[in-house]
Amino acid sequence: MKKIALIYMGGTFGCIGEPLSPMPAEHFIPQLQRILPLHLDIECFVAPVIQDSSACTATDWLKLIQMIQSLQLKHYQHFVVIHGTDTLSYASATLARFIGQSAHVVLTGSQYPLLNVSGTHTREFTDAMDNLNFALDAVATTPTGVYLAFHHQLIHAQTALKQHTTELAAFAGLNAQVNLAMAQPSYIVHEHDIEKAAAFNCLSLMLQPLTIEQHIANLKNVQQHAPHALILQGFGTGNLATNAEFISALQTIQTQGCAIILTTQVPFGTIDQRYAISEWTQHANIIISDCLGHADLYAKALKMYLQYDAVDQWQIHWHE
Repeated sequence: MKKIALIYMGGTFGCIGEPLSPMPAEHFIPQLQRILPLHLDIECFVAPVIQDSSACTATDWLKLIQMIQSLQLKHYQHFVVIHGTDTLSYASATLARFIGQSAHVVLTGSQYPLLNVSGTHTREFTDAMDNLNFALDAVATTPTGVYLAFHHQLIHAQTALKQHTTELAAFAGLNAQVNLAMAQPSYIVHEHDIEKAAAFNCLSLMLQPLTIEQHIANLKNVQQHAPHALILQGFGTGNLATNAEFISALQTIQTQGCAIILTTQVPFGTIDQRYAISEWTQHANIIISDCLGHADLYAKALKMYLQYDAVDQWQIHWHE
Protein backbone atom coordinates (compact mmCIF):
# COMPACT_ATOMS: atom_id res chain seq x y z
CA MET A 1 0.00 0.00 0.00
CA LYS A 2 1.28 3.46 -0.90
CA LYS A 3 2.09 5.64 2.09
CA ILE A 4 0.58 9.12 1.78
CA ALA A 5 1.89 12.18 3.63
CA LEU A 6 -1.04 14.52 4.24
CA ILE A 7 0.25 18.02 4.97
CA TYR A 8 -2.07 20.60 6.52
CA MET A 9 -1.29 24.25 5.75
CA GLY A 10 -4.45 26.00 6.91
CA GLY A 11 -7.12 27.81 4.92
CA THR A 12 -10.91 27.69 4.99
CA PHE A 13 -10.68 23.88 5.15
CA GLY A 14 -9.62 24.06 8.82
CA CYS A 15 -11.66 27.06 9.97
CA ILE A 16 -14.40 27.11 12.60
CA GLY A 17 -16.60 29.72 14.32
CA GLU A 18 -18.60 32.71 13.13
CA PRO A 19 -16.93 34.63 11.62
CA LEU A 20 -14.52 31.95 10.43
CA SER A 21 -11.12 31.69 12.07
CA PRO A 22 -8.44 28.99 11.91
CA MET A 23 -8.70 26.13 14.38
CA PRO A 24 -5.29 25.52 16.01
CA ALA A 25 -3.52 22.78 14.08
CA GLU A 26 -2.98 20.63 17.17
CA HIS A 27 -6.76 20.53 17.65
CA PHE A 28 -7.66 20.22 13.98
CA ILE A 29 -5.38 17.30 13.08
CA PRO A 30 -7.14 14.80 15.42
CA GLN A 31 -10.49 15.85 13.90
CA LEU A 32 -9.03 15.41 10.43
CA GLN A 33 -7.66 11.96 11.25
CA ARG A 34 -11.11 10.90 12.40
CA ILE A 35 -12.59 11.25 8.90
CA LEU A 36 -9.71 9.84 6.82
CA PRO A 37 -10.39 6.71 4.74
CA LEU A 38 -9.40 3.59 6.68
CA HIS A 39 -8.25 1.69 3.60
CA LEU A 40 -5.39 4.15 2.94
CA ASP A 41 -2.05 4.44 4.75
CA ILE A 42 -2.01 8.14 5.63
CA GLU A 43 0.21 10.05 8.03
CA CYS A 44 -0.69 13.64 8.90
CA PHE A 45 1.84 16.45 9.12
CA VAL A 46 1.60 20.13 9.99
CA ALA A 47 3.22 22.46 7.45
CA PRO A 48 6.07 24.70 8.65
CA VAL A 49 3.76 27.72 8.31
CA ILE A 50 0.01 27.75 9.06
CA GLN A 51 -1.78 30.94 8.08
CA ASP A 52 -4.46 32.49 5.91
CA SER A 53 -3.35 31.84 2.35
CA SER A 54 -3.78 35.49 1.40
CA ALA A 55 -0.74 36.13 3.61
CA CYS A 56 1.40 33.38 2.08
CA THR A 57 4.64 34.33 0.31
CA ALA A 58 7.45 32.57 -1.51
CA THR A 59 9.22 31.71 1.75
CA ASP A 60 6.18 29.78 3.02
CA TRP A 61 5.99 27.66 -0.13
CA LEU A 62 9.73 27.07 -0.18
CA LYS A 63 9.56 25.83 3.43
CA LEU A 64 6.73 23.52 2.38
CA ILE A 65 8.80 22.25 -0.55
CA GLN A 66 11.78 21.74 1.76
CA MET A 67 9.55 19.69 4.07
CA ILE A 68 8.32 17.55 1.17
CA GLN A 69 11.88 17.00 -0.03
CA SER A 70 12.99 15.96 3.47
CA LEU A 71 10.09 13.48 3.65
CA GLN A 72 11.18 12.09 0.29
CA LEU A 73 14.45 11.13 1.95
CA LYS A 74 12.32 9.11 4.40
CA HIS A 75 10.80 7.23 1.47
CA TYR A 76 7.57 9.18 1.11
CA GLN A 77 6.67 9.71 -2.54
CA HIS A 78 2.95 10.58 -2.34
CA PHE A 79 1.83 13.92 -0.87
CA VAL A 80 -1.50 15.67 -0.45
CA VAL A 81 -1.38 19.31 0.68
CA ILE A 82 -4.39 21.11 2.18
CA HIS A 83 -4.05 24.83 1.41
CA GLY A 84 -6.24 27.94 1.41
CA THR A 85 -7.84 28.87 -1.91
CA ASP A 86 -6.79 32.55 -2.11
CA THR A 87 -3.26 31.75 -3.26
CA LEU A 88 -3.74 28.08 -4.07
CA SER A 89 -2.90 28.66 -7.73
CA TYR A 90 0.42 30.32 -6.72
CA ALA A 91 1.24 27.51 -4.28
CA SER A 92 0.42 24.91 -6.94
CA ALA A 93 2.56 26.56 -9.61
CA THR A 94 5.49 27.07 -7.23
CA LEU A 95 5.46 23.43 -6.11
CA ALA A 96 5.26 22.34 -9.75
CA ARG A 97 8.29 24.47 -10.71
CA PHE A 98 10.44 23.21 -7.81
CA ILE A 99 9.31 19.59 -7.31
CA GLY A 100 8.74 18.77 -10.97
CA GLN A 101 8.30 15.03 -11.60
CA SER A 102 10.28 13.91 -8.54
CA ALA A 103 7.17 12.96 -6.53
CA HIS A 104 3.39 12.56 -6.64
CA VAL A 105 1.89 15.76 -5.20
CA VAL A 106 -1.76 16.86 -5.15
CA LEU A 107 -2.91 20.14 -3.62
CA THR A 108 -6.47 20.78 -2.55
CA GLY A 109 -8.59 23.06 -0.37
CA SER A 110 -12.23 23.96 0.05
CA GLN A 111 -14.74 26.76 -0.25
CA TYR A 112 -16.41 25.64 3.00
CA PRO A 113 -14.87 24.40 6.26
CA LEU A 114 -14.67 20.71 7.11
CA LEU A 115 -16.08 21.17 10.62
CA ASN A 116 -19.13 22.84 12.11
CA VAL A 117 -19.04 26.16 13.95
CA SER A 118 -17.99 24.58 17.26
CA GLY A 119 -15.41 22.32 15.60
CA THR A 120 -16.86 19.15 17.07
CA HIS A 121 -18.35 17.40 14.02
CA THR A 122 -18.25 17.50 10.25
CA ARG A 123 -20.15 20.42 8.77
CA GLU A 124 -23.55 19.55 7.31
CA PHE A 125 -22.74 21.18 3.97
CA THR A 126 -19.10 21.22 2.91
CA ASP A 127 -16.97 20.49 -0.13
CA ALA A 128 -13.96 19.78 2.08
CA MET A 129 -14.48 16.00 2.41
CA ASP A 130 -15.20 15.53 -1.30
CA ASN A 131 -12.12 17.51 -2.30
CA LEU A 132 -9.88 15.68 0.17
CA ASN A 133 -11.11 12.21 -0.82
CA PHE A 134 -10.72 13.12 -4.48
CA ALA A 135 -7.16 14.33 -3.85
CA LEU A 136 -6.25 11.19 -1.89
CA ASP A 137 -7.55 8.99 -4.68
CA ALA A 138 -5.76 11.07 -7.33
CA VAL A 139 -2.36 11.03 -5.62
CA ALA A 140 -2.38 7.24 -5.60
CA THR A 141 -3.35 6.83 -9.25
CA THR A 142 -1.73 9.66 -11.24
CA PRO A 143 1.80 9.79 -12.68
CA THR A 144 4.54 11.74 -10.93
CA GLY A 145 4.04 15.49 -11.01
CA VAL A 146 2.13 18.22 -9.20
CA TYR A 147 -1.64 18.60 -9.56
CA LEU A 148 -4.56 20.56 -8.13
CA ALA A 149 -7.66 18.60 -7.14
CA PHE A 150 -10.83 20.61 -6.70
CA HIS A 151 -14.53 19.86 -7.24
CA HIS A 152 -13.87 16.59 -9.11
CA GLN A 153 -11.37 18.25 -11.44
CA LEU A 154 -7.73 17.23 -11.49
CA ILE A 155 -5.60 19.79 -13.31
CA HIS A 156 -1.93 20.39 -13.93
CA ALA A 157 -0.74 22.63 -11.09
CA GLN A 158 1.17 25.00 -13.38
CA THR A 159 -2.03 25.90 -15.22
CA ALA A 160 -4.25 26.51 -12.18
CA LEU A 161 -6.40 29.64 -12.18
CA LYS A 162 -8.95 30.61 -9.56
CA GLN A 163 -11.97 31.50 -11.66
CA HIS A 164 -14.71 32.07 -9.07
CA THR A 165 -14.72 33.54 -5.58
CA THR A 166 -17.52 31.44 -4.06
CA GLU A 167 -18.67 28.62 -6.40
CA LEU A 168 -17.56 25.06 -5.67
CA ALA A 169 -16.03 24.83 -9.16
CA ALA A 170 -13.54 27.50 -8.19
CA PHE A 171 -10.56 26.53 -10.35
CA ALA A 172 -9.83 26.09 -14.03
CA GLY A 173 -6.80 24.72 -15.82
CA LEU A 174 -5.47 22.04 -18.13
CA ASN A 175 -6.89 18.61 -17.34
CA ALA A 176 -4.35 16.21 -15.85
CA GLN A 177 -5.13 13.64 -18.55
CA VAL A 178 -3.75 16.02 -21.18
CA ASN A 179 -0.02 15.66 -21.78
CA LEU A 180 1.62 18.85 -20.57
CA ALA A 181 4.80 18.22 -22.58
CA MET A 182 6.65 20.63 -20.29
CA ALA A 183 8.61 18.56 -17.77
CA GLN A 184 10.16 20.53 -14.93
CA PRO A 185 13.52 19.64 -13.37
CA SER A 186 13.35 19.51 -9.59
CA TYR A 187 15.19 22.08 -7.50
CA ILE A 188 16.42 21.19 -4.02
CA VAL A 189 15.52 24.00 -1.62
CA HIS A 190 18.19 25.01 0.89
CA GLU A 191 18.11 27.49 3.75
CA HIS A 192 19.92 30.14 1.70
CA ASP A 193 17.12 29.93 -0.89
CA ILE A 194 14.52 30.65 1.76
CA GLU A 195 16.57 33.55 3.11
CA LYS A 196 17.03 35.00 -0.37
CA ALA A 197 13.35 34.55 -1.27
CA ALA A 198 12.33 36.77 1.66
CA ALA A 199 13.62 39.76 -0.36
CA PHE A 200 12.04 38.70 -3.69
CA ASN A 201 10.19 41.65 -5.22
CA CYS A 202 7.98 40.93 -8.22
CA LEU A 203 5.69 43.65 -9.59
CA SER A 204 2.95 42.99 -12.12
CA LEU A 205 1.42 45.84 -14.14
CA MET A 206 -1.86 45.06 -15.87
CA LEU A 207 -1.88 47.63 -18.66
CA GLN A 208 -5.08 49.68 -18.88
CA PRO A 209 -6.47 51.61 -21.89
CA LEU A 210 -4.49 54.76 -21.10
CA THR A 211 -2.47 57.18 -23.19
CA ILE A 212 1.11 56.15 -23.76
CA GLU A 213 2.17 59.23 -21.79
CA GLN A 214 0.41 57.81 -18.72
CA HIS A 215 2.10 54.45 -19.20
CA ILE A 216 5.49 56.16 -19.42
CA ALA A 217 4.73 58.12 -16.24
CA ASN A 218 3.87 54.88 -14.46
CA LEU A 219 7.12 53.29 -15.59
CA LYS A 220 9.05 56.30 -14.30
CA ASN A 221 7.44 55.72 -10.92
CA VAL A 222 8.72 52.15 -11.03
CA GLN A 223 12.20 53.51 -11.72
CA GLN A 224 12.22 54.99 -8.21
CA HIS A 225 12.42 51.50 -6.70
CA ALA A 226 12.80 48.83 -9.36
CA PRO A 227 11.75 45.27 -8.39
CA HIS A 228 13.68 42.13 -9.26
CA ALA A 229 11.06 41.28 -11.88
CA LEU A 230 8.58 43.56 -13.64
CA ILE A 231 5.74 41.75 -15.41
CA LEU A 232 3.90 43.71 -18.09
CA GLN A 233 0.44 42.30 -18.79
CA GLY A 234 -0.43 43.43 -22.31
CA PHE A 235 -3.68 43.13 -24.23
CA GLY A 236 -4.71 40.18 -26.38
CA THR A 237 -1.59 38.26 -27.33
CA GLY A 238 0.64 40.68 -25.43
CA ASN A 239 0.01 43.77 -27.55
CA LEU A 240 0.60 47.25 -26.19
CA ALA A 241 1.43 50.62 -27.68
CA THR A 242 5.06 51.69 -27.46
CA ASN A 243 7.37 54.47 -28.63
CA ALA A 244 11.02 55.36 -28.15
CA GLU A 245 10.41 57.00 -24.77
CA PHE A 246 8.45 53.99 -23.50
CA ILE A 247 11.28 51.62 -24.49
CA SER A 248 13.85 53.96 -22.93
CA ALA A 249 11.91 53.90 -19.66
CA LEU A 250 12.01 50.09 -19.71
CA GLN A 251 15.73 50.07 -20.39
CA THR A 252 16.36 52.42 -17.47
CA ILE A 253 14.51 49.98 -15.20
CA GLN A 254 16.61 47.11 -16.57
CA THR A 255 19.83 48.91 -15.67
CA GLN A 256 18.76 48.61 -12.02
CA GLY A 257 18.92 44.81 -12.20
CA CYS A 258 15.27 44.28 -13.02
CA ALA A 259 14.13 41.55 -15.41
CA ILE A 260 11.20 42.76 -17.53
CA ILE A 261 8.80 40.09 -18.76
CA LEU A 262 5.95 40.57 -21.22
CA THR A 263 2.83 38.44 -20.85
CA THR A 264 -0.87 38.77 -21.56
CA GLN A 265 -3.66 39.64 -19.16
CA VAL A 266 -5.93 37.17 -20.97
CA PRO A 267 -6.36 34.12 -18.69
CA PHE A 268 -5.74 31.42 -21.31
CA GLY A 269 -3.53 31.29 -24.38
CA THR A 270 -0.03 32.45 -25.16
CA ILE A 271 1.70 35.41 -26.76
CA ASP A 272 1.61 35.35 -30.56
CA GLN A 273 4.75 36.62 -32.27
CA ARG A 274 2.97 37.23 -35.59
CA TYR A 275 2.07 40.68 -34.35
CA ALA A 276 4.20 43.80 -34.07
CA ILE A 277 5.18 43.03 -30.48
CA SER A 278 8.07 40.87 -31.66
CA GLU A 279 10.04 43.76 -33.16
CA TRP A 280 9.91 46.18 -30.24
CA THR A 281 10.48 43.47 -27.63
CA GLN A 282 13.72 42.50 -29.33
CA HIS A 283 14.79 46.14 -29.42
CA ALA A 284 13.88 46.59 -25.75
CA ASN A 285 15.58 43.27 -24.90
CA ILE A 286 12.76 42.11 -22.64
CA ILE A 287 11.76 38.52 -21.88
CA ILE A 288 8.70 37.00 -23.54
CA SER A 289 6.73 34.75 -21.20
CA ASP A 290 6.39 31.12 -22.17
CA CYS A 291 4.51 30.21 -19.00
CA LEU A 292 1.14 28.52 -18.55
CA GLY A 293 -0.57 31.20 -16.51
CA HIS A 294 0.13 34.14 -14.25
CA ALA A 295 0.84 32.01 -11.17
CA ASP A 296 3.25 29.90 -13.22
CA LEU A 297 5.01 33.07 -14.37
CA TYR A 298 5.40 34.17 -10.74
CA ALA A 299 6.83 30.75 -9.86
CA LYS A 300 9.28 30.78 -12.77
CA ALA A 301 10.43 34.32 -11.91
CA LEU A 302 11.02 33.19 -8.31
CA LYS A 303 13.06 30.21 -9.47
CA MET A 304 15.12 32.38 -11.83
CA TYR A 305 15.72 34.88 -9.02
CA LEU A 306 17.07 32.12 -6.78
CA GLN A 307 19.26 30.65 -9.53
CA TYR A 308 20.68 33.77 -11.17
CA ASP A 309 21.78 37.14 -9.83
CA ALA A 310 22.11 39.06 -13.10
CA VAL A 311 19.38 40.04 -15.57
CA ASP A 312 21.45 38.90 -18.54
CA GLN A 313 21.52 35.41 -16.99
CA TRP A 314 17.71 35.46 -16.91
CA GLN A 315 17.80 36.30 -20.62
CA ILE A 316 20.20 33.45 -21.41
CA HIS A 317 18.46 30.74 -19.39
CA TRP A 318 14.79 31.76 -19.56
CA HIS A 319 13.74 29.36 -22.34
CA GLU A 320 15.80 26.39 -21.23
